[in-house]
Amino acid sequence: MKTLVILAHPNIDVSRVNRRWKEELEQYETDITIHEIYQAYPDWNIDVSREQKLLEAYDHIILQFPLYWYSYPPLLKKWFDDVFTYGWAYGSSGNKLRGKKLSLAMSIGDKKENYTPEGSVSFTVDEVIAPFKASIKHVGAIALPYFAVFGASFQATDEEINQSAQDYIRYIRKYQKNAGSISV
Repeated sequence: MKTLVILAHPNIDVSRVNRRWKEELEQYETDITIHEIYQAYPDWNIDVSREQKLLEAYDHIILQFPLYWYSYPPLLKKWFDDVFTYGWAYGSSGNKLRGKKLSLAMSIGDKKENYTPEGSVSFTVDEVIAPFKASIKHVGAIALPYFAVFGASFQATDEEINQSAQDYIRYIRKYQKNAGSISV
């Protein structure tokens, strides 16, 4: 099964984690396609038809982005709003994403222990990404467990980032391999 990675980073050149993940993904271009929306749409004029056709061509879709203010970068939000249309993604005849496997790959600036009820964020990552899960469920897709690296803003060492890139590929392979028998 081929995987589509929707990469949404507004400044990939200065990113330590997302840039490294992208470099790792590029080594697997035969079965992993990277689509950088900030590069594709610098003017924010999204070609909805193109995006919908791209999504229709893949059964495994990953949204890769830095977690910004407990949400996603603004162009990714616009991409969702523009592309996941009534009659295509949802509604009585909107079924184009039904049964597809969708997941999130996030770089998270803060420490993992802060994403607990007792931590400084006071919410788990699963609670923070609830809108994604609800959207995925709403369009009939299958939400896979997320992939994340914590401490991206200041704590992660180069070694940890390199390891996370390898772990990311293993994460993708796991769901490509188990395409027909995924349970979350």
